Amino acid sequence: MRNLEHEVVGLDILPSPFTTRVGSITDSSCVVDCMIGVQAVYHTATLHKPHVATHSRQDFVDTNVTGTLDLLEGAVAVGVRSFVYTSTTSVFGDALVPPAGAPAAWVTEEVTPIPRNIYGVTKAAAEDLCQIFNRNNGLACIVLRTSRFFPEEDDDRAVRETYADDNVKVNEYLYRRVDLEDVVSAHLLAAERAPALGFRRYIISATTPFAPSDLPDLRASAPLAVRRRVPVYEGEYARRGWKMFPSIDRVYINERACADLGWQPRRDFKFLVDRLRTDEDVRSPLAQLVGSKGYHAETFAEGPYPVE
Repeated sequence: MRNLEHEVVGLDILPSPFTTRVGSITDSSCVVDCMIGVQAVYHTATLHKPHVATHSRQDFVDTNVTGTLDLLEGAVAVGVRSFVYTSTTSVFGDALVPPAGAPAAWVTEEVTPIPRNIYGVTKAAAEDLCQIFNRNNGLACIVLRTSRFFPEEDDDRAVRETYADDNVKVNEYLYRRVDLEDVVSAHLLAAERAPALGFRRYIISATTPFAPSDLPDLRASAPLAVRRRVPVYEGEYARRGWKMFPSIDRVYINERACADLGWQPRRDFKFLVDRLRTDEDVRSPLAQLVGSKGYHAETFAEGPYPVE
């Protein structure tokens, strides 16, 4: 990523080298103070799925809904030009799981979310707040529903015990993962295009090699579908002792973000397989630099975070 030479105000509840103001998005006066003179807001503050088992539902409402409301009201009060909200593909919830025997789901922005937990509910509610602030206050708001880009191990013990961590993550680039550098480029483009677009929701995920015709095979025998689209993967996986998932139940489609934002994500499954073949790191330089901030101050014996 290039240095854009913008002055950045970083608000966080914890100090860090990139935090210019320690405070909470639920403190409306703090929020307004931070926004004075600001042209674009990137709202990434949230309680995540890893907090579902450690925080109350009220905590999620306070941070994800009330905190978003505070930011939106502050943005309107000071005349912010663009508001970019980092949402999640988790808002789709139960809409991601096809019935038994059905093909994999082809997930676009047209799919109606069916949240499955308080995380999904509050992220969806925050998206709707963005929409009404655009409708009623004219604030240009772009919602980016990002797929997985966290570096922690999978929270499913069976997955951790069956696959190497890098194996899991590279598999996920077929359908539900994206590199941090591509996420950042999408956010920068969203802030740039927001005034012209008004309000939009976009899926931000690595470009899948699949087509709708692959969906039955993906659900019944994912290796067959992957072999058809990216045949070179088999030799590299064999060399490493890696395995493809036997079944893939959904595919996130990023076509709208690419078309509307001019987004060009670089890292997809084929790109990463080529990196593996030359023994290069599959992570972008930015992902390597940022690493993991972590979700909790403590560690857990049963995985990277407790699961509800």
